Amino acid sequence: MSDTIEQIGSGSVIQHGKLNDRVYLMKLKQEDLAAVLQRLEVLTDTEHYSKLFCKVPRSLAPPFLAKGFITEGEIPRFYDNGDDALFLSRFNDPARLATRPEEELRRFQQLLSETLHPKEFSQKTAAYTVRQLEQDHAGQIADLYARVFLSYPFPIYDPAYIAKMMEDDVQYFGAFRGDQLAALSSADIDFETKSAEMTDFATHETHTGHSLSCLLLHTMEHAMQQQGIRTLYTIARLASVPMNKTFLRSGYHYAGTFINNTHISGRIESMNLYYKHL
Repeated sequence: MSDTIEQIGSGSVIQHGKLNDRVYLMKLKQEDLAAVLQRLEVLTDTEHYSKLFCKVPRSLAPPFLAKGFITEGEIPRFYDNGDDALFLSRFNDPARLATRPEEELRRFQQLLSETLHPKEFSQKTAAYTVRQLEQDHAGQIADLYARVFLSYPFPIYDPAYIAKMMEDDVQYFGAFRGDQLAALSSADIDFETKSAEMTDFATHETHTGHSLSCLLLHTMEHAMQQQGIRTLYTIARLASVPMNKTFLRSGYHYAGTFINNTHISGRIESMNLYYKHL
């Protein structure tokens, strides 16, 4: 039930599918605005998706707001011209917005009130080495994702898909202990906006508790800076306290919560947006 990716016009990109029950406008070009808005309505009418989720420049937001979209998050100065990125949502089914994860939100509010210091890596962490992964690691990557995620909107359990993503500016990084891939993550790079989504963190259950996500994030940040990337962001699971702590400890700014947004690990979950300017 992997999502479908569509290219529209001169470079706009949407993702949609029944697993998320959602359309995600991932990239919007100004010249494609009318065509994209029309396509969103067609998908709403034909597929009856309960949520439309769109990342758009602030300057192009008014037509979306006029159609009932609300702002769930934003990243300042995301685009080359200094424009902000807004994350706009329309809940075609009001129940999807009304059914809020109240306990998870309360726990996250408590987390935000805590003082979190940068992670100091332990001697146990020093036993691991981190390096960028290549196509011959695709099988190991797919195996670890299959072990960690019960469900996912893309076929990340397929080595061929992982290899294809590497060709499309997704860089994978792995933490190894000996020859075993203990944890991994990826940076989905958009060189046009000089941004990268830091995503798909996964740790083998026998290697938890060693701050490997922090170690991977630190390594990826350095690699992105070396490639001229200016803005880092992530969409992290609201329910995952350790993952939220990882980004808060690393100096990322909380920028919004996307209610009932993404199907991952067996259910639709709410997600938190974080960003960091390099």
